[in-house]
Amino acid sequence: MHIKLNQLRYICEVARRGLNVSAAAEALYTSQPGVSKQIRQLEDALGLQIFARSGKQFSHITPAGQAIIEEAERVLLQIENIRAIAQEFRDEKSGSLSIATTHTQARHALPPVVTAFRKQYPSVSLHMHQGTPMQIADMAARGAVDFAIATEALELFEDLVMLPCYRWNRSIVVPEGHPLTRVQPLTLEEIAKYPIVTYVFGFTGRSKLDQAFEAKSLKPNVVFTATDSEVIKTYVGLGLGIGIIASMAFEPERDHGLVALKADHLFDYSITSIAFRRGIYLRRYMREFIKLFAPHVTDETIERAITARTKEERNALYDELEPRLLYR
Repeated sequence: MHIKLNQLRYICEVARRGLNVSAAAEALYTSQPGVSKQIRQLEDALGLQIFARSGKQFSHITPAGQAIIEEAERVLLQIENIRAIAQEFRDEKSGSLSIATTHTQARHALPPVVTAFRKQYPSVSLHMHQGTPMQIADMAARGAVDFAIATEALELFEDLVMLPCYRWNRSIVVPEGHPLTRVQPLTLEEIAKYPIVTYVFGFTGRSKLDQAFEAKSLKPNVVFTATDSEVIKTYVGLGLGIGIIASMAFEPERDHGLVALKADHLFDYSITSIAFRRGIYLRRYMREFIKLFAPHVTDETIERAITARTKEERNALYDELEPRLLYR
């Protein structure tokens, strides 16, 4: 029985792509017939079906196929780890680092971290990918990127090791002279009187915002949502409504004509975390990036996160780290 690594890559990618062979072939930079042929050859070598068929289409993964794909994922991860270890010993200061994150993190939280990292590791190429929190978490869970940085969705993926990085809260953004600038203290009841422009649900701590209004039995009039703080501020400036954004996304020197009203007393703070695929080999520069982004994290902390096997152990470490988080 002869099994090729490419065959393992193909079955894993087809499974990830919802049995869409065309999408898998595109992701693997190969042809659809080539993928189908290699999968058939693997099934012939194994003497069983990995994918059940309906006509020429894959209909579902067989029970045997599911077990094989899970093992194939582990094999492919170990091969990547072997390559990473070899490169670490050849040259520990060169390589690449890919990060998936949201616009808010990329624009407002990561620039000083990336600057410091580049000074320390000038031979490491950085690749930034942006997406929704679910897309970001999925990319890390399937090994498409090294790190996922987000506020929402990471905890939904059991295959991710997650470390809390910092706390943040929200500000209400209004045009200069807006009636809310004269309201002391600012209340959710007053905010709810105006149309609201804010993040799309599932983005940048939006769940905490909704929970705050629900707790007061208020229904906010959300008239416009976006994934990008800059877009939200633009439409506030156009008079579409008042904005609710991450406080770090407001820049007085750039956001002319707008005022940010602190709203820490109205909303629970949110936590941004960094996550990576369980079982991945973390090179030295990857660990250093984590520590630059989250100064309270040590090598020992990272090891504890990696070796935590139960949900209770992971939650205990998270709770232990939370009081040490910086506030941005």
